[in-house]
Amino acid sequence: MSSDDSNNISPISRDADAVACSPSSTAVTYSDNPSPSSLPTVAPDPLSWPHDGKLCLEWIQHLMSVFEWSSRNLPPSAFPSVFPVPVFDALVLTASKILHKEPNCLQINIPDSDSTVVVVGDLHGQLHDLLFLLQDAGFPAQNRIFVFNGDYVDRGAWGLETFLLLLAWKVFMPHSVFLLRGNHESKYCTSTYGFEKEVLAKYGDKGKHVYRKCLGCFEGLPLASIIAERVYTAHGGLFRSISVTPSKRSKGKKNRRINLIPEANTLCLGSLEELSKARRSVLDPPWEGLNLIPGDVLWSDPSMKPGLSPNKERGIGLLWGPDCTEEFLKKFKLKCGCCLVQLPQLIIRSHEGPDAREKRPGLGGMDEGYTIDHDVDSGKLITVFSAPDYPQFQVSS
Repeated sequence: MSSDDSNNISPISRDADAVACSPSSTAVTYSDNPSPSSLPTVAPDPLSWPHDGKLCLEWIQHLMSVFEWSSRNLPPSAFPSVFPVPVFDALVLTASKILHKEPNCLQINIPDSDSTVVVVGDLHGQLHDLLFLLQDAGFPAQNRIFVFNGDYVDRGAWGLETFLLLLAWKVFMPHSVFLLRGNHESKYCTSTYGFEKEVLAKYGDKGKHVYRKCLGCFEGLPLASIIAERVYTAHGGLFRSISVTPSKRSKGKKNRRINLIPEANTLCLGSLEELSKARRSVLDPPWEGLNLIPGDVLWSDPSMKPGLSPNKERGIGLLWGPDCTEEFLKKFKLKCGCCLVQLPQLIIRSHEGPDAREKRPGLGGMDEGYTIDHDVDSGKLITVFSAPDYPQFQVSS
């Protein structure tokens, strides 16, 4: 396959005019109102966990029908009647075991030249758009790989169903469905922007248990991926190098630990090796200390101003300019000699919807669901946002 065939990667955006990375790609459209003819006419049977613990396509399709029907016909408090707590526990436990074993940065290989990779941006609890996306783009398969780029919950009414459905697909097809972490998969964001309240409303006295299990699962989500050795994907984007200097070794046999002190005023891009060693199992990525890479990957934003600087607007993460995009793509240019599909070098990130872009002069809006923010010699930086009705509601303090 030639390098012109870049339609093997499709970022899914929020608008009916969404397109993939190249002009030759097939457009993917959304519908705010899925066809009523696709809805079950009677209440589907409640979910039960398979006796052998193995999910099948029929179980997944039944789950999708249950979630779609209940979202339109049941009050939130009745949700356990179709998705009981034991089924929730089994699904989250099984998925968490898979996720926690995955590395910080996934290496995703394309099986053959006929394969497609679909990159999906923020979903924010918009279940019906996720269901339509899966029907329209096609279900995950061995030659149809999905990379979900985080922010599954908050500011939407069905964050729990959205996250659980994606976990089910992950359990069923772990090598074709990849779930990355977004900044909203954290204790701070979910307690502030609606997901915790959603879970408590749906599960009542079991709500705290369900919420804690979700938080534990969030901690296992990988931070980034590299697709076909050419495309770097992460929710926020790039990250810094953590330079440290050892302090003097304390005297005495009882105090031989070397204390590491981060070097001040030295911002430079981090390496993929540093990314691989970051500690991602934290409820809230720290904004200070030595473990800053998870916060950078989840919270950072591109800028048109050259250089790397603290993201003062968010209070965590970085701002990086086109020169940093060029440096990252050039420095970490990966050889494609073993790849079946030749792809352009890309950075695909999410994290910014229409409301965020309205406050960011110099960067494109998100009216079409995606923007090309940096177009440099070595490749492109693309932001993709896949929640067409964002935000479904605002959280008041």
